[in-house]
Amino acid sequence: MSIDQLAEIAQAMVAPGKGIIAIDESTNTIKKRFDGVGIECTEENRRAYREMLLTTPKLGDHISGAILYDETLRQSTKAGVPFTKVMTDAGVIPGIKVDKGAMPLAGFPGELVTEGLDGLRDRLKEYAKLGARFAKWRAVITIGEDMPSGTCIEANSHALARYAALCQEQGLVPMVEPEVLMDGEHDIETCYEITEVTLRSLFGALYEHNVMLEGTILKASMVVPGKDCPEQASVEEVAEMTLRCLKATVPATLPGIVFLSGGQSDEQATAHLDAMNKLGAKPWPLSFSYGRAMQSAALKLWAKDMAANVGEAQKTVYARAKDNGMAALGRWK
Repeated sequence: MSIDQLAEIAQAMVAPGKGIIAIDESTNTIKKRFDGVGIECTEENRRAYREMLLTTPKLGDHISGAILYDETLRQSTKAGVPFTKVMTDAGVIPGIKVDKGAMPLAGFPGELVTEGLDGLRDRLKEYAKLGARFAKWRAVITIGEDMPSGTCIEANSHALARYAALCQEQGLVPMVEPEVLMDGEHDIETCYEITEVTLRSLFGALYEHNVMLEGTILKASMVVPGKDCPEQASVEEVAEMTLRCLKATVPATLPGIVFLSGGQSDEQATAHLDAMNKLGAKPWPLSFSYGRAMQSAALKLWAKDMAANVGEAQKTVYARAKDNGMAALGRWK
């Protein structure tokens, strides 16, 4: 696939007023979500839940793409229609999570590095045949005493760059996600410093690996204080510091940036995105790639009666998509 084709897909992923829904929870992660609402984590229940989300009427009005898990990419509706066809027909681009999760970084207690590069070329080739058009890889950066180390940041940046190059080789748009965790007592200034160093390292590694930024999407965490910090920041402060950090580190050639919600409440995630988009002209579109902030309300409603509450749960999904779509335009009220 040419860079022009990759760029076209990347631009469609951040189309005005649209964003990404992340439904790429691993089996272990979705089991925790299901346990929280009293649902048994069977393959059929996971399939039915993802069908409820992906068949939401008019989903494509505000959702440009969806990140799927390996199991979900291979599944179909109860009527036998592949999820990838349901999505394509709705104007939603299929994506796939390809990393194998964050593991302890040897020699650096408390720090993590994401694994999954072994065999990735062949997996990406298969995912492209199954209908995926973009992929996602998440790195985890923890803030703590003497953390993160330069080694942790560099190791994760290197892995993200190798993954991104392999994606583009197979005709998939790479979504690179260096998440700076909210866990801890650090203040917003510390988060700014670590996010800036992380993004500089990431884009340096992408350059070194000949990754074409025109066909790449950044999934970024917002600059926020740790959730245990006694002094929390206002919506305006988060928006201003996040945008300042991005302008200092992210090349203007990138097609767009989508944010993860990263433990924020549904409304916080929407308010922060809206505030950033109210701050005037930016080099790239700012949109969303939310998981829990898109799903949590719908999951609770659906869990009460999985057969009878599909329509009501879908209304909630659409409402969240619309709110965040408006926030991506700076028009949320």
